Formats: sequence, C-alpha cells, structure tokens
Amino acid sequence: MKMVTMLSPILQDAVNWNRARVNFLCHFLIALLKVKTVNFAEIATAFSNNVKTASNYKRIQRFFRFYTIDFSIVAQLMAKMLSIRTNWILTLDRTNWKFGKSNINALVLAIAYKGIAFPIIWVLLPKRGNSNTEERMELMERFISIFSIERIKSLTADREFLGQVWFSYLIRKNIPFCIRIRENMKIANSAGILTRAKNIFRHLPIGRFQILTNPRFINGNRMYVIGLRLAHEYLILVTDHNPANALENYAKRWEIETLFSCLKTRGFCFEETHLVDPRRIEKLIALLGIALAFAHITGTWLHERKPIPIKKHGRKTRSFFRYGLDYLRKIVLTQSSQHLCDFQKAIRLLSSALSIPLLNTPIALAN
Repeated sequence: MKMVTMLSPILQDAVNWNRARVNFLCHFLIALLKVKTVNFAEIATAFSNNVKTASNYKRIQRFFRFYTIDFSIVAQLMAKMLSIRTNWILTLDRTNWKFGKSNINALVLAIAYKGIAFPIIWVLLPKRGNSNTEERMELMERFISIFSIERIKSLTADREFLGQVWFSYLIRKNIPFCIRIRENMKIANSAGILTRAKNIFRHLPIGRFQILTNPRFINGNRMYVIGLRLAHEYLILVTDHNPANALENYAKRWEIETLFSCLKTRGFCFEETHLVDPRRIEKLIALLGIALAFAHITGTWLHERKPIPIKKHGRKTRSFFRYGLDYLRKIVLTQSSQHLCDFQKAIRLLSSALSIPLLNTPIALAN
C-alpha cells in the first residue's frame, strides 16, 4: 500500500480522475510490473491490499466494463511523460492477433523516441486486415484536435498505408510524411514512361540510395521519390517535404515494431488478454502505455547513472524500457525499506517529467 500512496498524488493530478479510480490505477500498474502480464487473474493476485483476490478480480472487471476514459487526457499524459522538446516523428501501424474466433486489430499512432514508439492515439478496428483511408484520417484528426499539426516533424508508415485519397489528405492538411511504397508501383522514369518503381533504381549498388531530382506523380499526387537498394529488395519512399531527410526519418518507423514487441513478449504479454470488446481493449492500451512510459523514464535515468553495456555489434544489451522495467519490478516485488526509497526516486522522475511538484509529506518506511 505504501507504493500506492506514493504514486497516487502524481497520477491524481495527471489524469484528473476521482480518488477511487486513481487508487485502482496505481494498484493495477504496480501489479502489472510484478506479474508482467495483462491476464486479469494474475494481476488480481498481485494487488497490494488486504482484499480477497476474487474481489480484486471483480474490481478490475468493473473498471474495464463501466469506467469511461477520456483518451485525450491519456494522450496528453503520454506526451508529458516523454518531455520531447523537438517536434515529433510519428509512426503509424497495426498490431493484430486472434483470440478464439475474435480478431483483435489495433491501429496505433505513436511517437518515435529513443529506440521505441509510445502510443498516443489508437483505435480497435472492427474487422480483420488493413485499415482504410477513413479510419486513418479519423485517427489523424483526433491527434490534430489534441496537439495540432505543428507538432508533427514527419509521419512515417509502411507499404500498407497507401492510396490517392490518403496522400491527398496528408498534402492538403500539410502533414509532412515519409511513407514506403511497393516496388511494383508505377511511376514515371526520366523519359516520362510509366515503369515499376524498382526499375528506376536497378543501377544502384547494394547499400546506395538515390533521390530523384524532380517530383513524380504517384497515386495522382506529386511527391519526391527516394530509393535505396538493399541486398534482396528495394526500399522506396515518397515524401512531400525535405527528401534529404527521408531515410533518416523513415528509420524511426521501426520503433513502433519495438513498441508492439514490448507490449507483447518482451514486456506485458498483451496477447494474453481475454478481452475481446474493442472499448475495453482500448482502455487496456491506455494503462499499458502509462506503464511503458514509466519504465522507459526510469531506464533512461538508470542509464545516465550506470550506462547499459554495448555489445560487439554496437547495440545495447537491453533497451531503456527493459532496464527500467527490471529495476521497477525488483522494487515492487521486494518492497524493503531501501526499495521503497528507490521507488520514491522513480516517482520523483515521473513527477519531474509531468512537472507536478511533489508533496513534502514524509512517507513512513517499514522497520
């Protein structure tokens, strides 16, 4: 309970929920850190209270069944927790799986930052397969209503997110984008003859790229085209702005794949949820996003104190997220006096990110 008492004032000011809901949120987040799974039966056993597990389980069910979350507040909370001073590189993608006969299909818009993307706006699609243009535009409009277009440095997406109406929408809204197209899409060569996109870049050696000098018409819109020849395929991008930075911006797209991995097998086992109602899964993503950002903030701070070792291939042995998650998990599982002090340090990091002053009320530690 002490950790819940420490965390509650910070989240109370951040999400502006009533005290009972914030208390539940704190219990849920701390239990999630303990068990590393979204399975409600497991989370119910890890609540730090004197209530029976069955009662905790019913409390979790009631929250996801009845409580209405203002997702715009959650989006602002996520943005505050990241404390990014520059404009954002956004990445758009889906994650999907089946639970029984139900298709779970989430379309997620996320902020790419320090090796991982953080979910900012999302929607559960009532179908299997790709999103359509209307669904993507609705997601972008939700983002714009909360943050404005000026916060977008670039929107990145993979080959699923194509189409004349979609490109026209982004250009009309003046949303900078960098999107990968398929190798066989037809574009005009230097002679004005339509050909497959990859044919224009066949002359490139492996590992080299080229920016076409003049914009080309693709899906009825004039865009810059950038091609990179890889070992077994071509990476071909289109953008409406600053083609010199297209490859660098697009490289950030992979960070949403890291997000999905951290939500699933490398973090919170998202696919173990038994939820199938889209509205309840959307609430679960909100809570997972808060836990993800908390762990990442903590891991970044730990890295500044004791840097993560670098392997021979130049990559870190673990991510900031995993560094912070392991640290927080050890604290909440042990709950010694020293670990409560360590948890209070992590709370101070969270408070600093949210720019919320901490109360000076001392917290009694166990003897």
